[in-house]
Amino acid sequence: MVYKPFNFLKLPVMPNLSAQPFAVRSRQRRLAAGLMAAVVLAIAGPALAQTPQAPQAPKAAPAQAVPAPPPAAAAAPSAPNQPPKAAEAAPQAVPGFWDPRRRPDRPDLSRLTVIRFLTETDYPPFNFTGPDGNPAGFNVDLARALCDEIKVTCTIQMRRFETLIDALATNRGDAIIASMAVTPQLRAKVDFTDPYYRAPARFVSRRDNVMPEIRPEYLEGKKVGVIAGTSHEAYLKAMFTDAEIHSYPDNDALRAALRRGEVDFIFGDAISLAFWINGTDSAECCAFSGGPFVESRYFGEGVGIAVRKGNDLLRQSLNWALFRIWEKGRYTDLWLRYFSISPF
Repeated sequence: MVYKPFNFLKLPVMPNLSAQPFAVRSRQRRLAAGLMAAVVLAIAGPALAQTPQAPQAPKAAPAQAVPAPPPAAAAAPSAPNQPPKAAEAAPQAVPGFWDPRRRPDRPDLSRLTVIRFLTETDYPPFNFTGPDGNPAGFNVDLARALCDEIKVTCTIQMRRFETLIDALATNRGDAIIASMAVTPQLRAKVDFTDPYYRAPARFVSRRDNVMPEIRPEYLEGKKVGVIAGTSHEAYLKAMFTDAEIHSYPDNDALRAALRRGEVDFIFGDAISLAFWINGTDSAECCAFSGGPFVESRYFGEGVGIAVRKGNDLLRQSLNWALFRIWEKGRYTDLWLRYFSISPF
C-alpha cells in the first residue's frame, strides 16, 4: 500500500468533498528526475542516434511499474450527472491539520514541570487498557509523544468519559486527551488546542459499486441508508435532495441493509465505518466510495486537547508540540500504526 500525507487544510467542505492526498517530496523527486533525463538526452541523444546498432534477438519486455492513477476528484464524468468510472484504490490518506506556513512560536517550556493527562477508559483504538494493564491507544501514544517533544514528565490517568471535565475543573489533571469533540458548549467550560483529528462522514458501497467521487447529482435516484436522527441524516436531507434516503435505527441494521443490497450506499461516521470495513463483520463486502465530508455545521469542529480555562501556557505548548510532531513525521507514523484503512 502506498502511504501519502493528506493536507486537511486544503479540503473543501461543501458537497464536492473528495480528499486530495499529496506528497510534495515525491513530486520534487519526479521533477528532478525528469530534468536530469532531459539533460542526458540533450547531450547524448545525437550521438546515440548516429551510432549503428547490431541486430539483437527479441527479448521479453521488462516489467514496468504501473503509473499511479490520478486523484479521484480529477476524474471527469463521461456524461453530465454521471459518476466517473471506478478507479484503483486511493493511497492511504493521513490527515494533516497544520499549515507549514504558520509555524507556532515556541513558548517558555521551562515553566512546565509536569503534565497530568486524563483519558477515557474504553474507546479503542483511541483509548483502552493494554495487556500489561496500562493505558494504551492512539491518544495515549500521542500524549507520550507530546511529553517527549516538550521534554517534560507526564502521567496518564484513565477515567470514565463523563467524569473527565469535572476532574479537570477540580485540578485532578491538567489536560484531557480523549477524542473530545470541540463544541460551543464545551468551549464555555474549557479551552482547546488546535484539532489533531476530525471524525469525517463518508459513503460506503458494496465493492462492485465503488465510486471514486460522489456528488449530489451522482446519487439521483440511488438508495442511501443512514441512521435516523443523526447529523448524517440531516446532511443528506439538506445536500443530497435527489437521493432516496432510507433511515435505520442503529449501525447493525444500517450495515446489514447494505450487505443485503437493500440500499446502494450507506452514509455515516467514517472512523467506525473504517473499522467495520476492515473487520470480520463486513465479510469484505464493502468499501469507501468518494472522499470525506467535513462540514463543521454538521460534523463538528474536530477533536482537540482540553485544558482549564485560561491555561494559555499549556495550550500553546501543546499546540507547538503537535506541530513539531507532525513536521517530523511522527504523527504520520502514529496514524498509520492504528488505521490500516484510513477514514480520510
